[in-house]
Amino acid sequence: MQGFEQKLDKYAELAVKIGVNIQKGQTLVINAPLSSADLTRRIAKKAYETGAENVHVEWNDDEMTRLRYDLAPLESFKKFPKWKAKGFEEMAENGAAFMTIKSTDPDLLKGVDGEKIATANKAQGQAMDTFRSYIQSDKISWLVISAPSKAWAAKVFPEASEEEQESKLWEAMFEAVRVNTADPVAEWTQHDQNLQNKAKFLNEKNYKKLHYTAPGTDLTIELPNNHVWLGGGGPSQDGVHFVANMPTEEVFTAPKADGVNGTVSNTKPLNYGGNVIDQFTLTFKDGEVVDFTAKEGEDTLKRLLDTDEGARRLGEVALVPHSSPISQSGILFYNTLYDENASNHIALGSAYSTCVKDGAQMTSEELKSVGLNTSITHVDFMIGSAEMNIEGELADGTKEPVFKNGEWAV
Repeated sequence: MQGFEQKLDKYAELAVKIGVNIQKGQTLVINAPLSSADLTRRIAKKAYETGAENVHVEWNDDEMTRLRYDLAPLESFKKFPKWKAKGFEEMAENGAAFMTIKSTDPDLLKGVDGEKIATANKAQGQAMDTFRSYIQSDKISWLVISAPSKAWAAKVFPEASEEEQESKLWEAMFEAVRVNTADPVAEWTQHDQNLQNKAKFLNEKNYKKLHYTAPGTDLTIELPNNHVWLGGGGPSQDGVHFVANMPTEEVFTAPKADGVNGTVSNTKPLNYGGNVIDQFTLTFKDGEVVDFTAKEGEDTLKRLLDTDEGARRLGEVALVPHSSPISQSGILFYNTLYDENASNHIALGSAYSTCVKDGAQMTSEELKSVGLNTSITHVDFMIGSAEMNIEGELADGTKEPVFKNGEWAV
């Protein structure tokens, strides 16, 4: 039986060796909440032991974030420190790897002036645009993982005692990222290969369109010429194999920016900017959202869609079977990193340039010309269920099932 401390060390090892795959002499940059200080220190220790030259930590704190939104004037949210954006760009250009630990309370910004949130998101998105392009073209090795916080654990396990909530969330996360296996590194190596095999199959099929049907959903998504399906890990610009998300159960590509038509409904709540959006429906025409409704968080959804022109178009389409381990756990995490790996999902906003042949070397204008969407935002939301069917259309017009009743049909 593994103890908690042993599991935490294994989690840190996975993040360093499989996630960012730190190289000798490399700098690791960690964005981390104060509540995850212990995990962050373990990751730093493992990184140094693996050969990192330096570990730089950018700390954040939910309480300080909430204080600012409650008390700072709206004008202050129009500004994002240029030195910070330039610092991230410089570290990336010098070959650093980047890791983000997410543990935000899903209700952190509940009741906050929506204009402040939208203004802050836009200012950060614009300032970090160049750095985000490095991420979305895999110029660097990067990773997103999560760690519990008291508020987040209470949201996920409200029925448990306060003493049990965090430990239950830790255990659910350890299970999802395969820490509970005898050799997590070996397990991830095999899992990574399985996802790449599925992506290879879809690339050989080269579907022209995907047609989604489910309760509340009837959506057709065209795929660009020379689109590329990806899954699991992949190489950075320097040829270092890394896995960007832990957990990950998806294979994904980019849709054609003006080729989305129909209606889609979410199947899990979306935690966006410290607020929950749920029971929402989007209607697309020629790639653009032309109508939307939401029973919860409609104003937040509107502000998301109004971020910029590209925020009303899709940048990602991802396939995840309903039988994925996270789905079968029956746990609603209120955390997109986890919930998106329990469900087929799509994303509003920018596309990953790696999802089209030679896209990593293309300019923004070139990516637009081949059909990819650009935006300062990228927000995944979950649409899959056991009732979802997906039909693929080949170049000759032949149609065949890709998903049936939430599971792979191919």
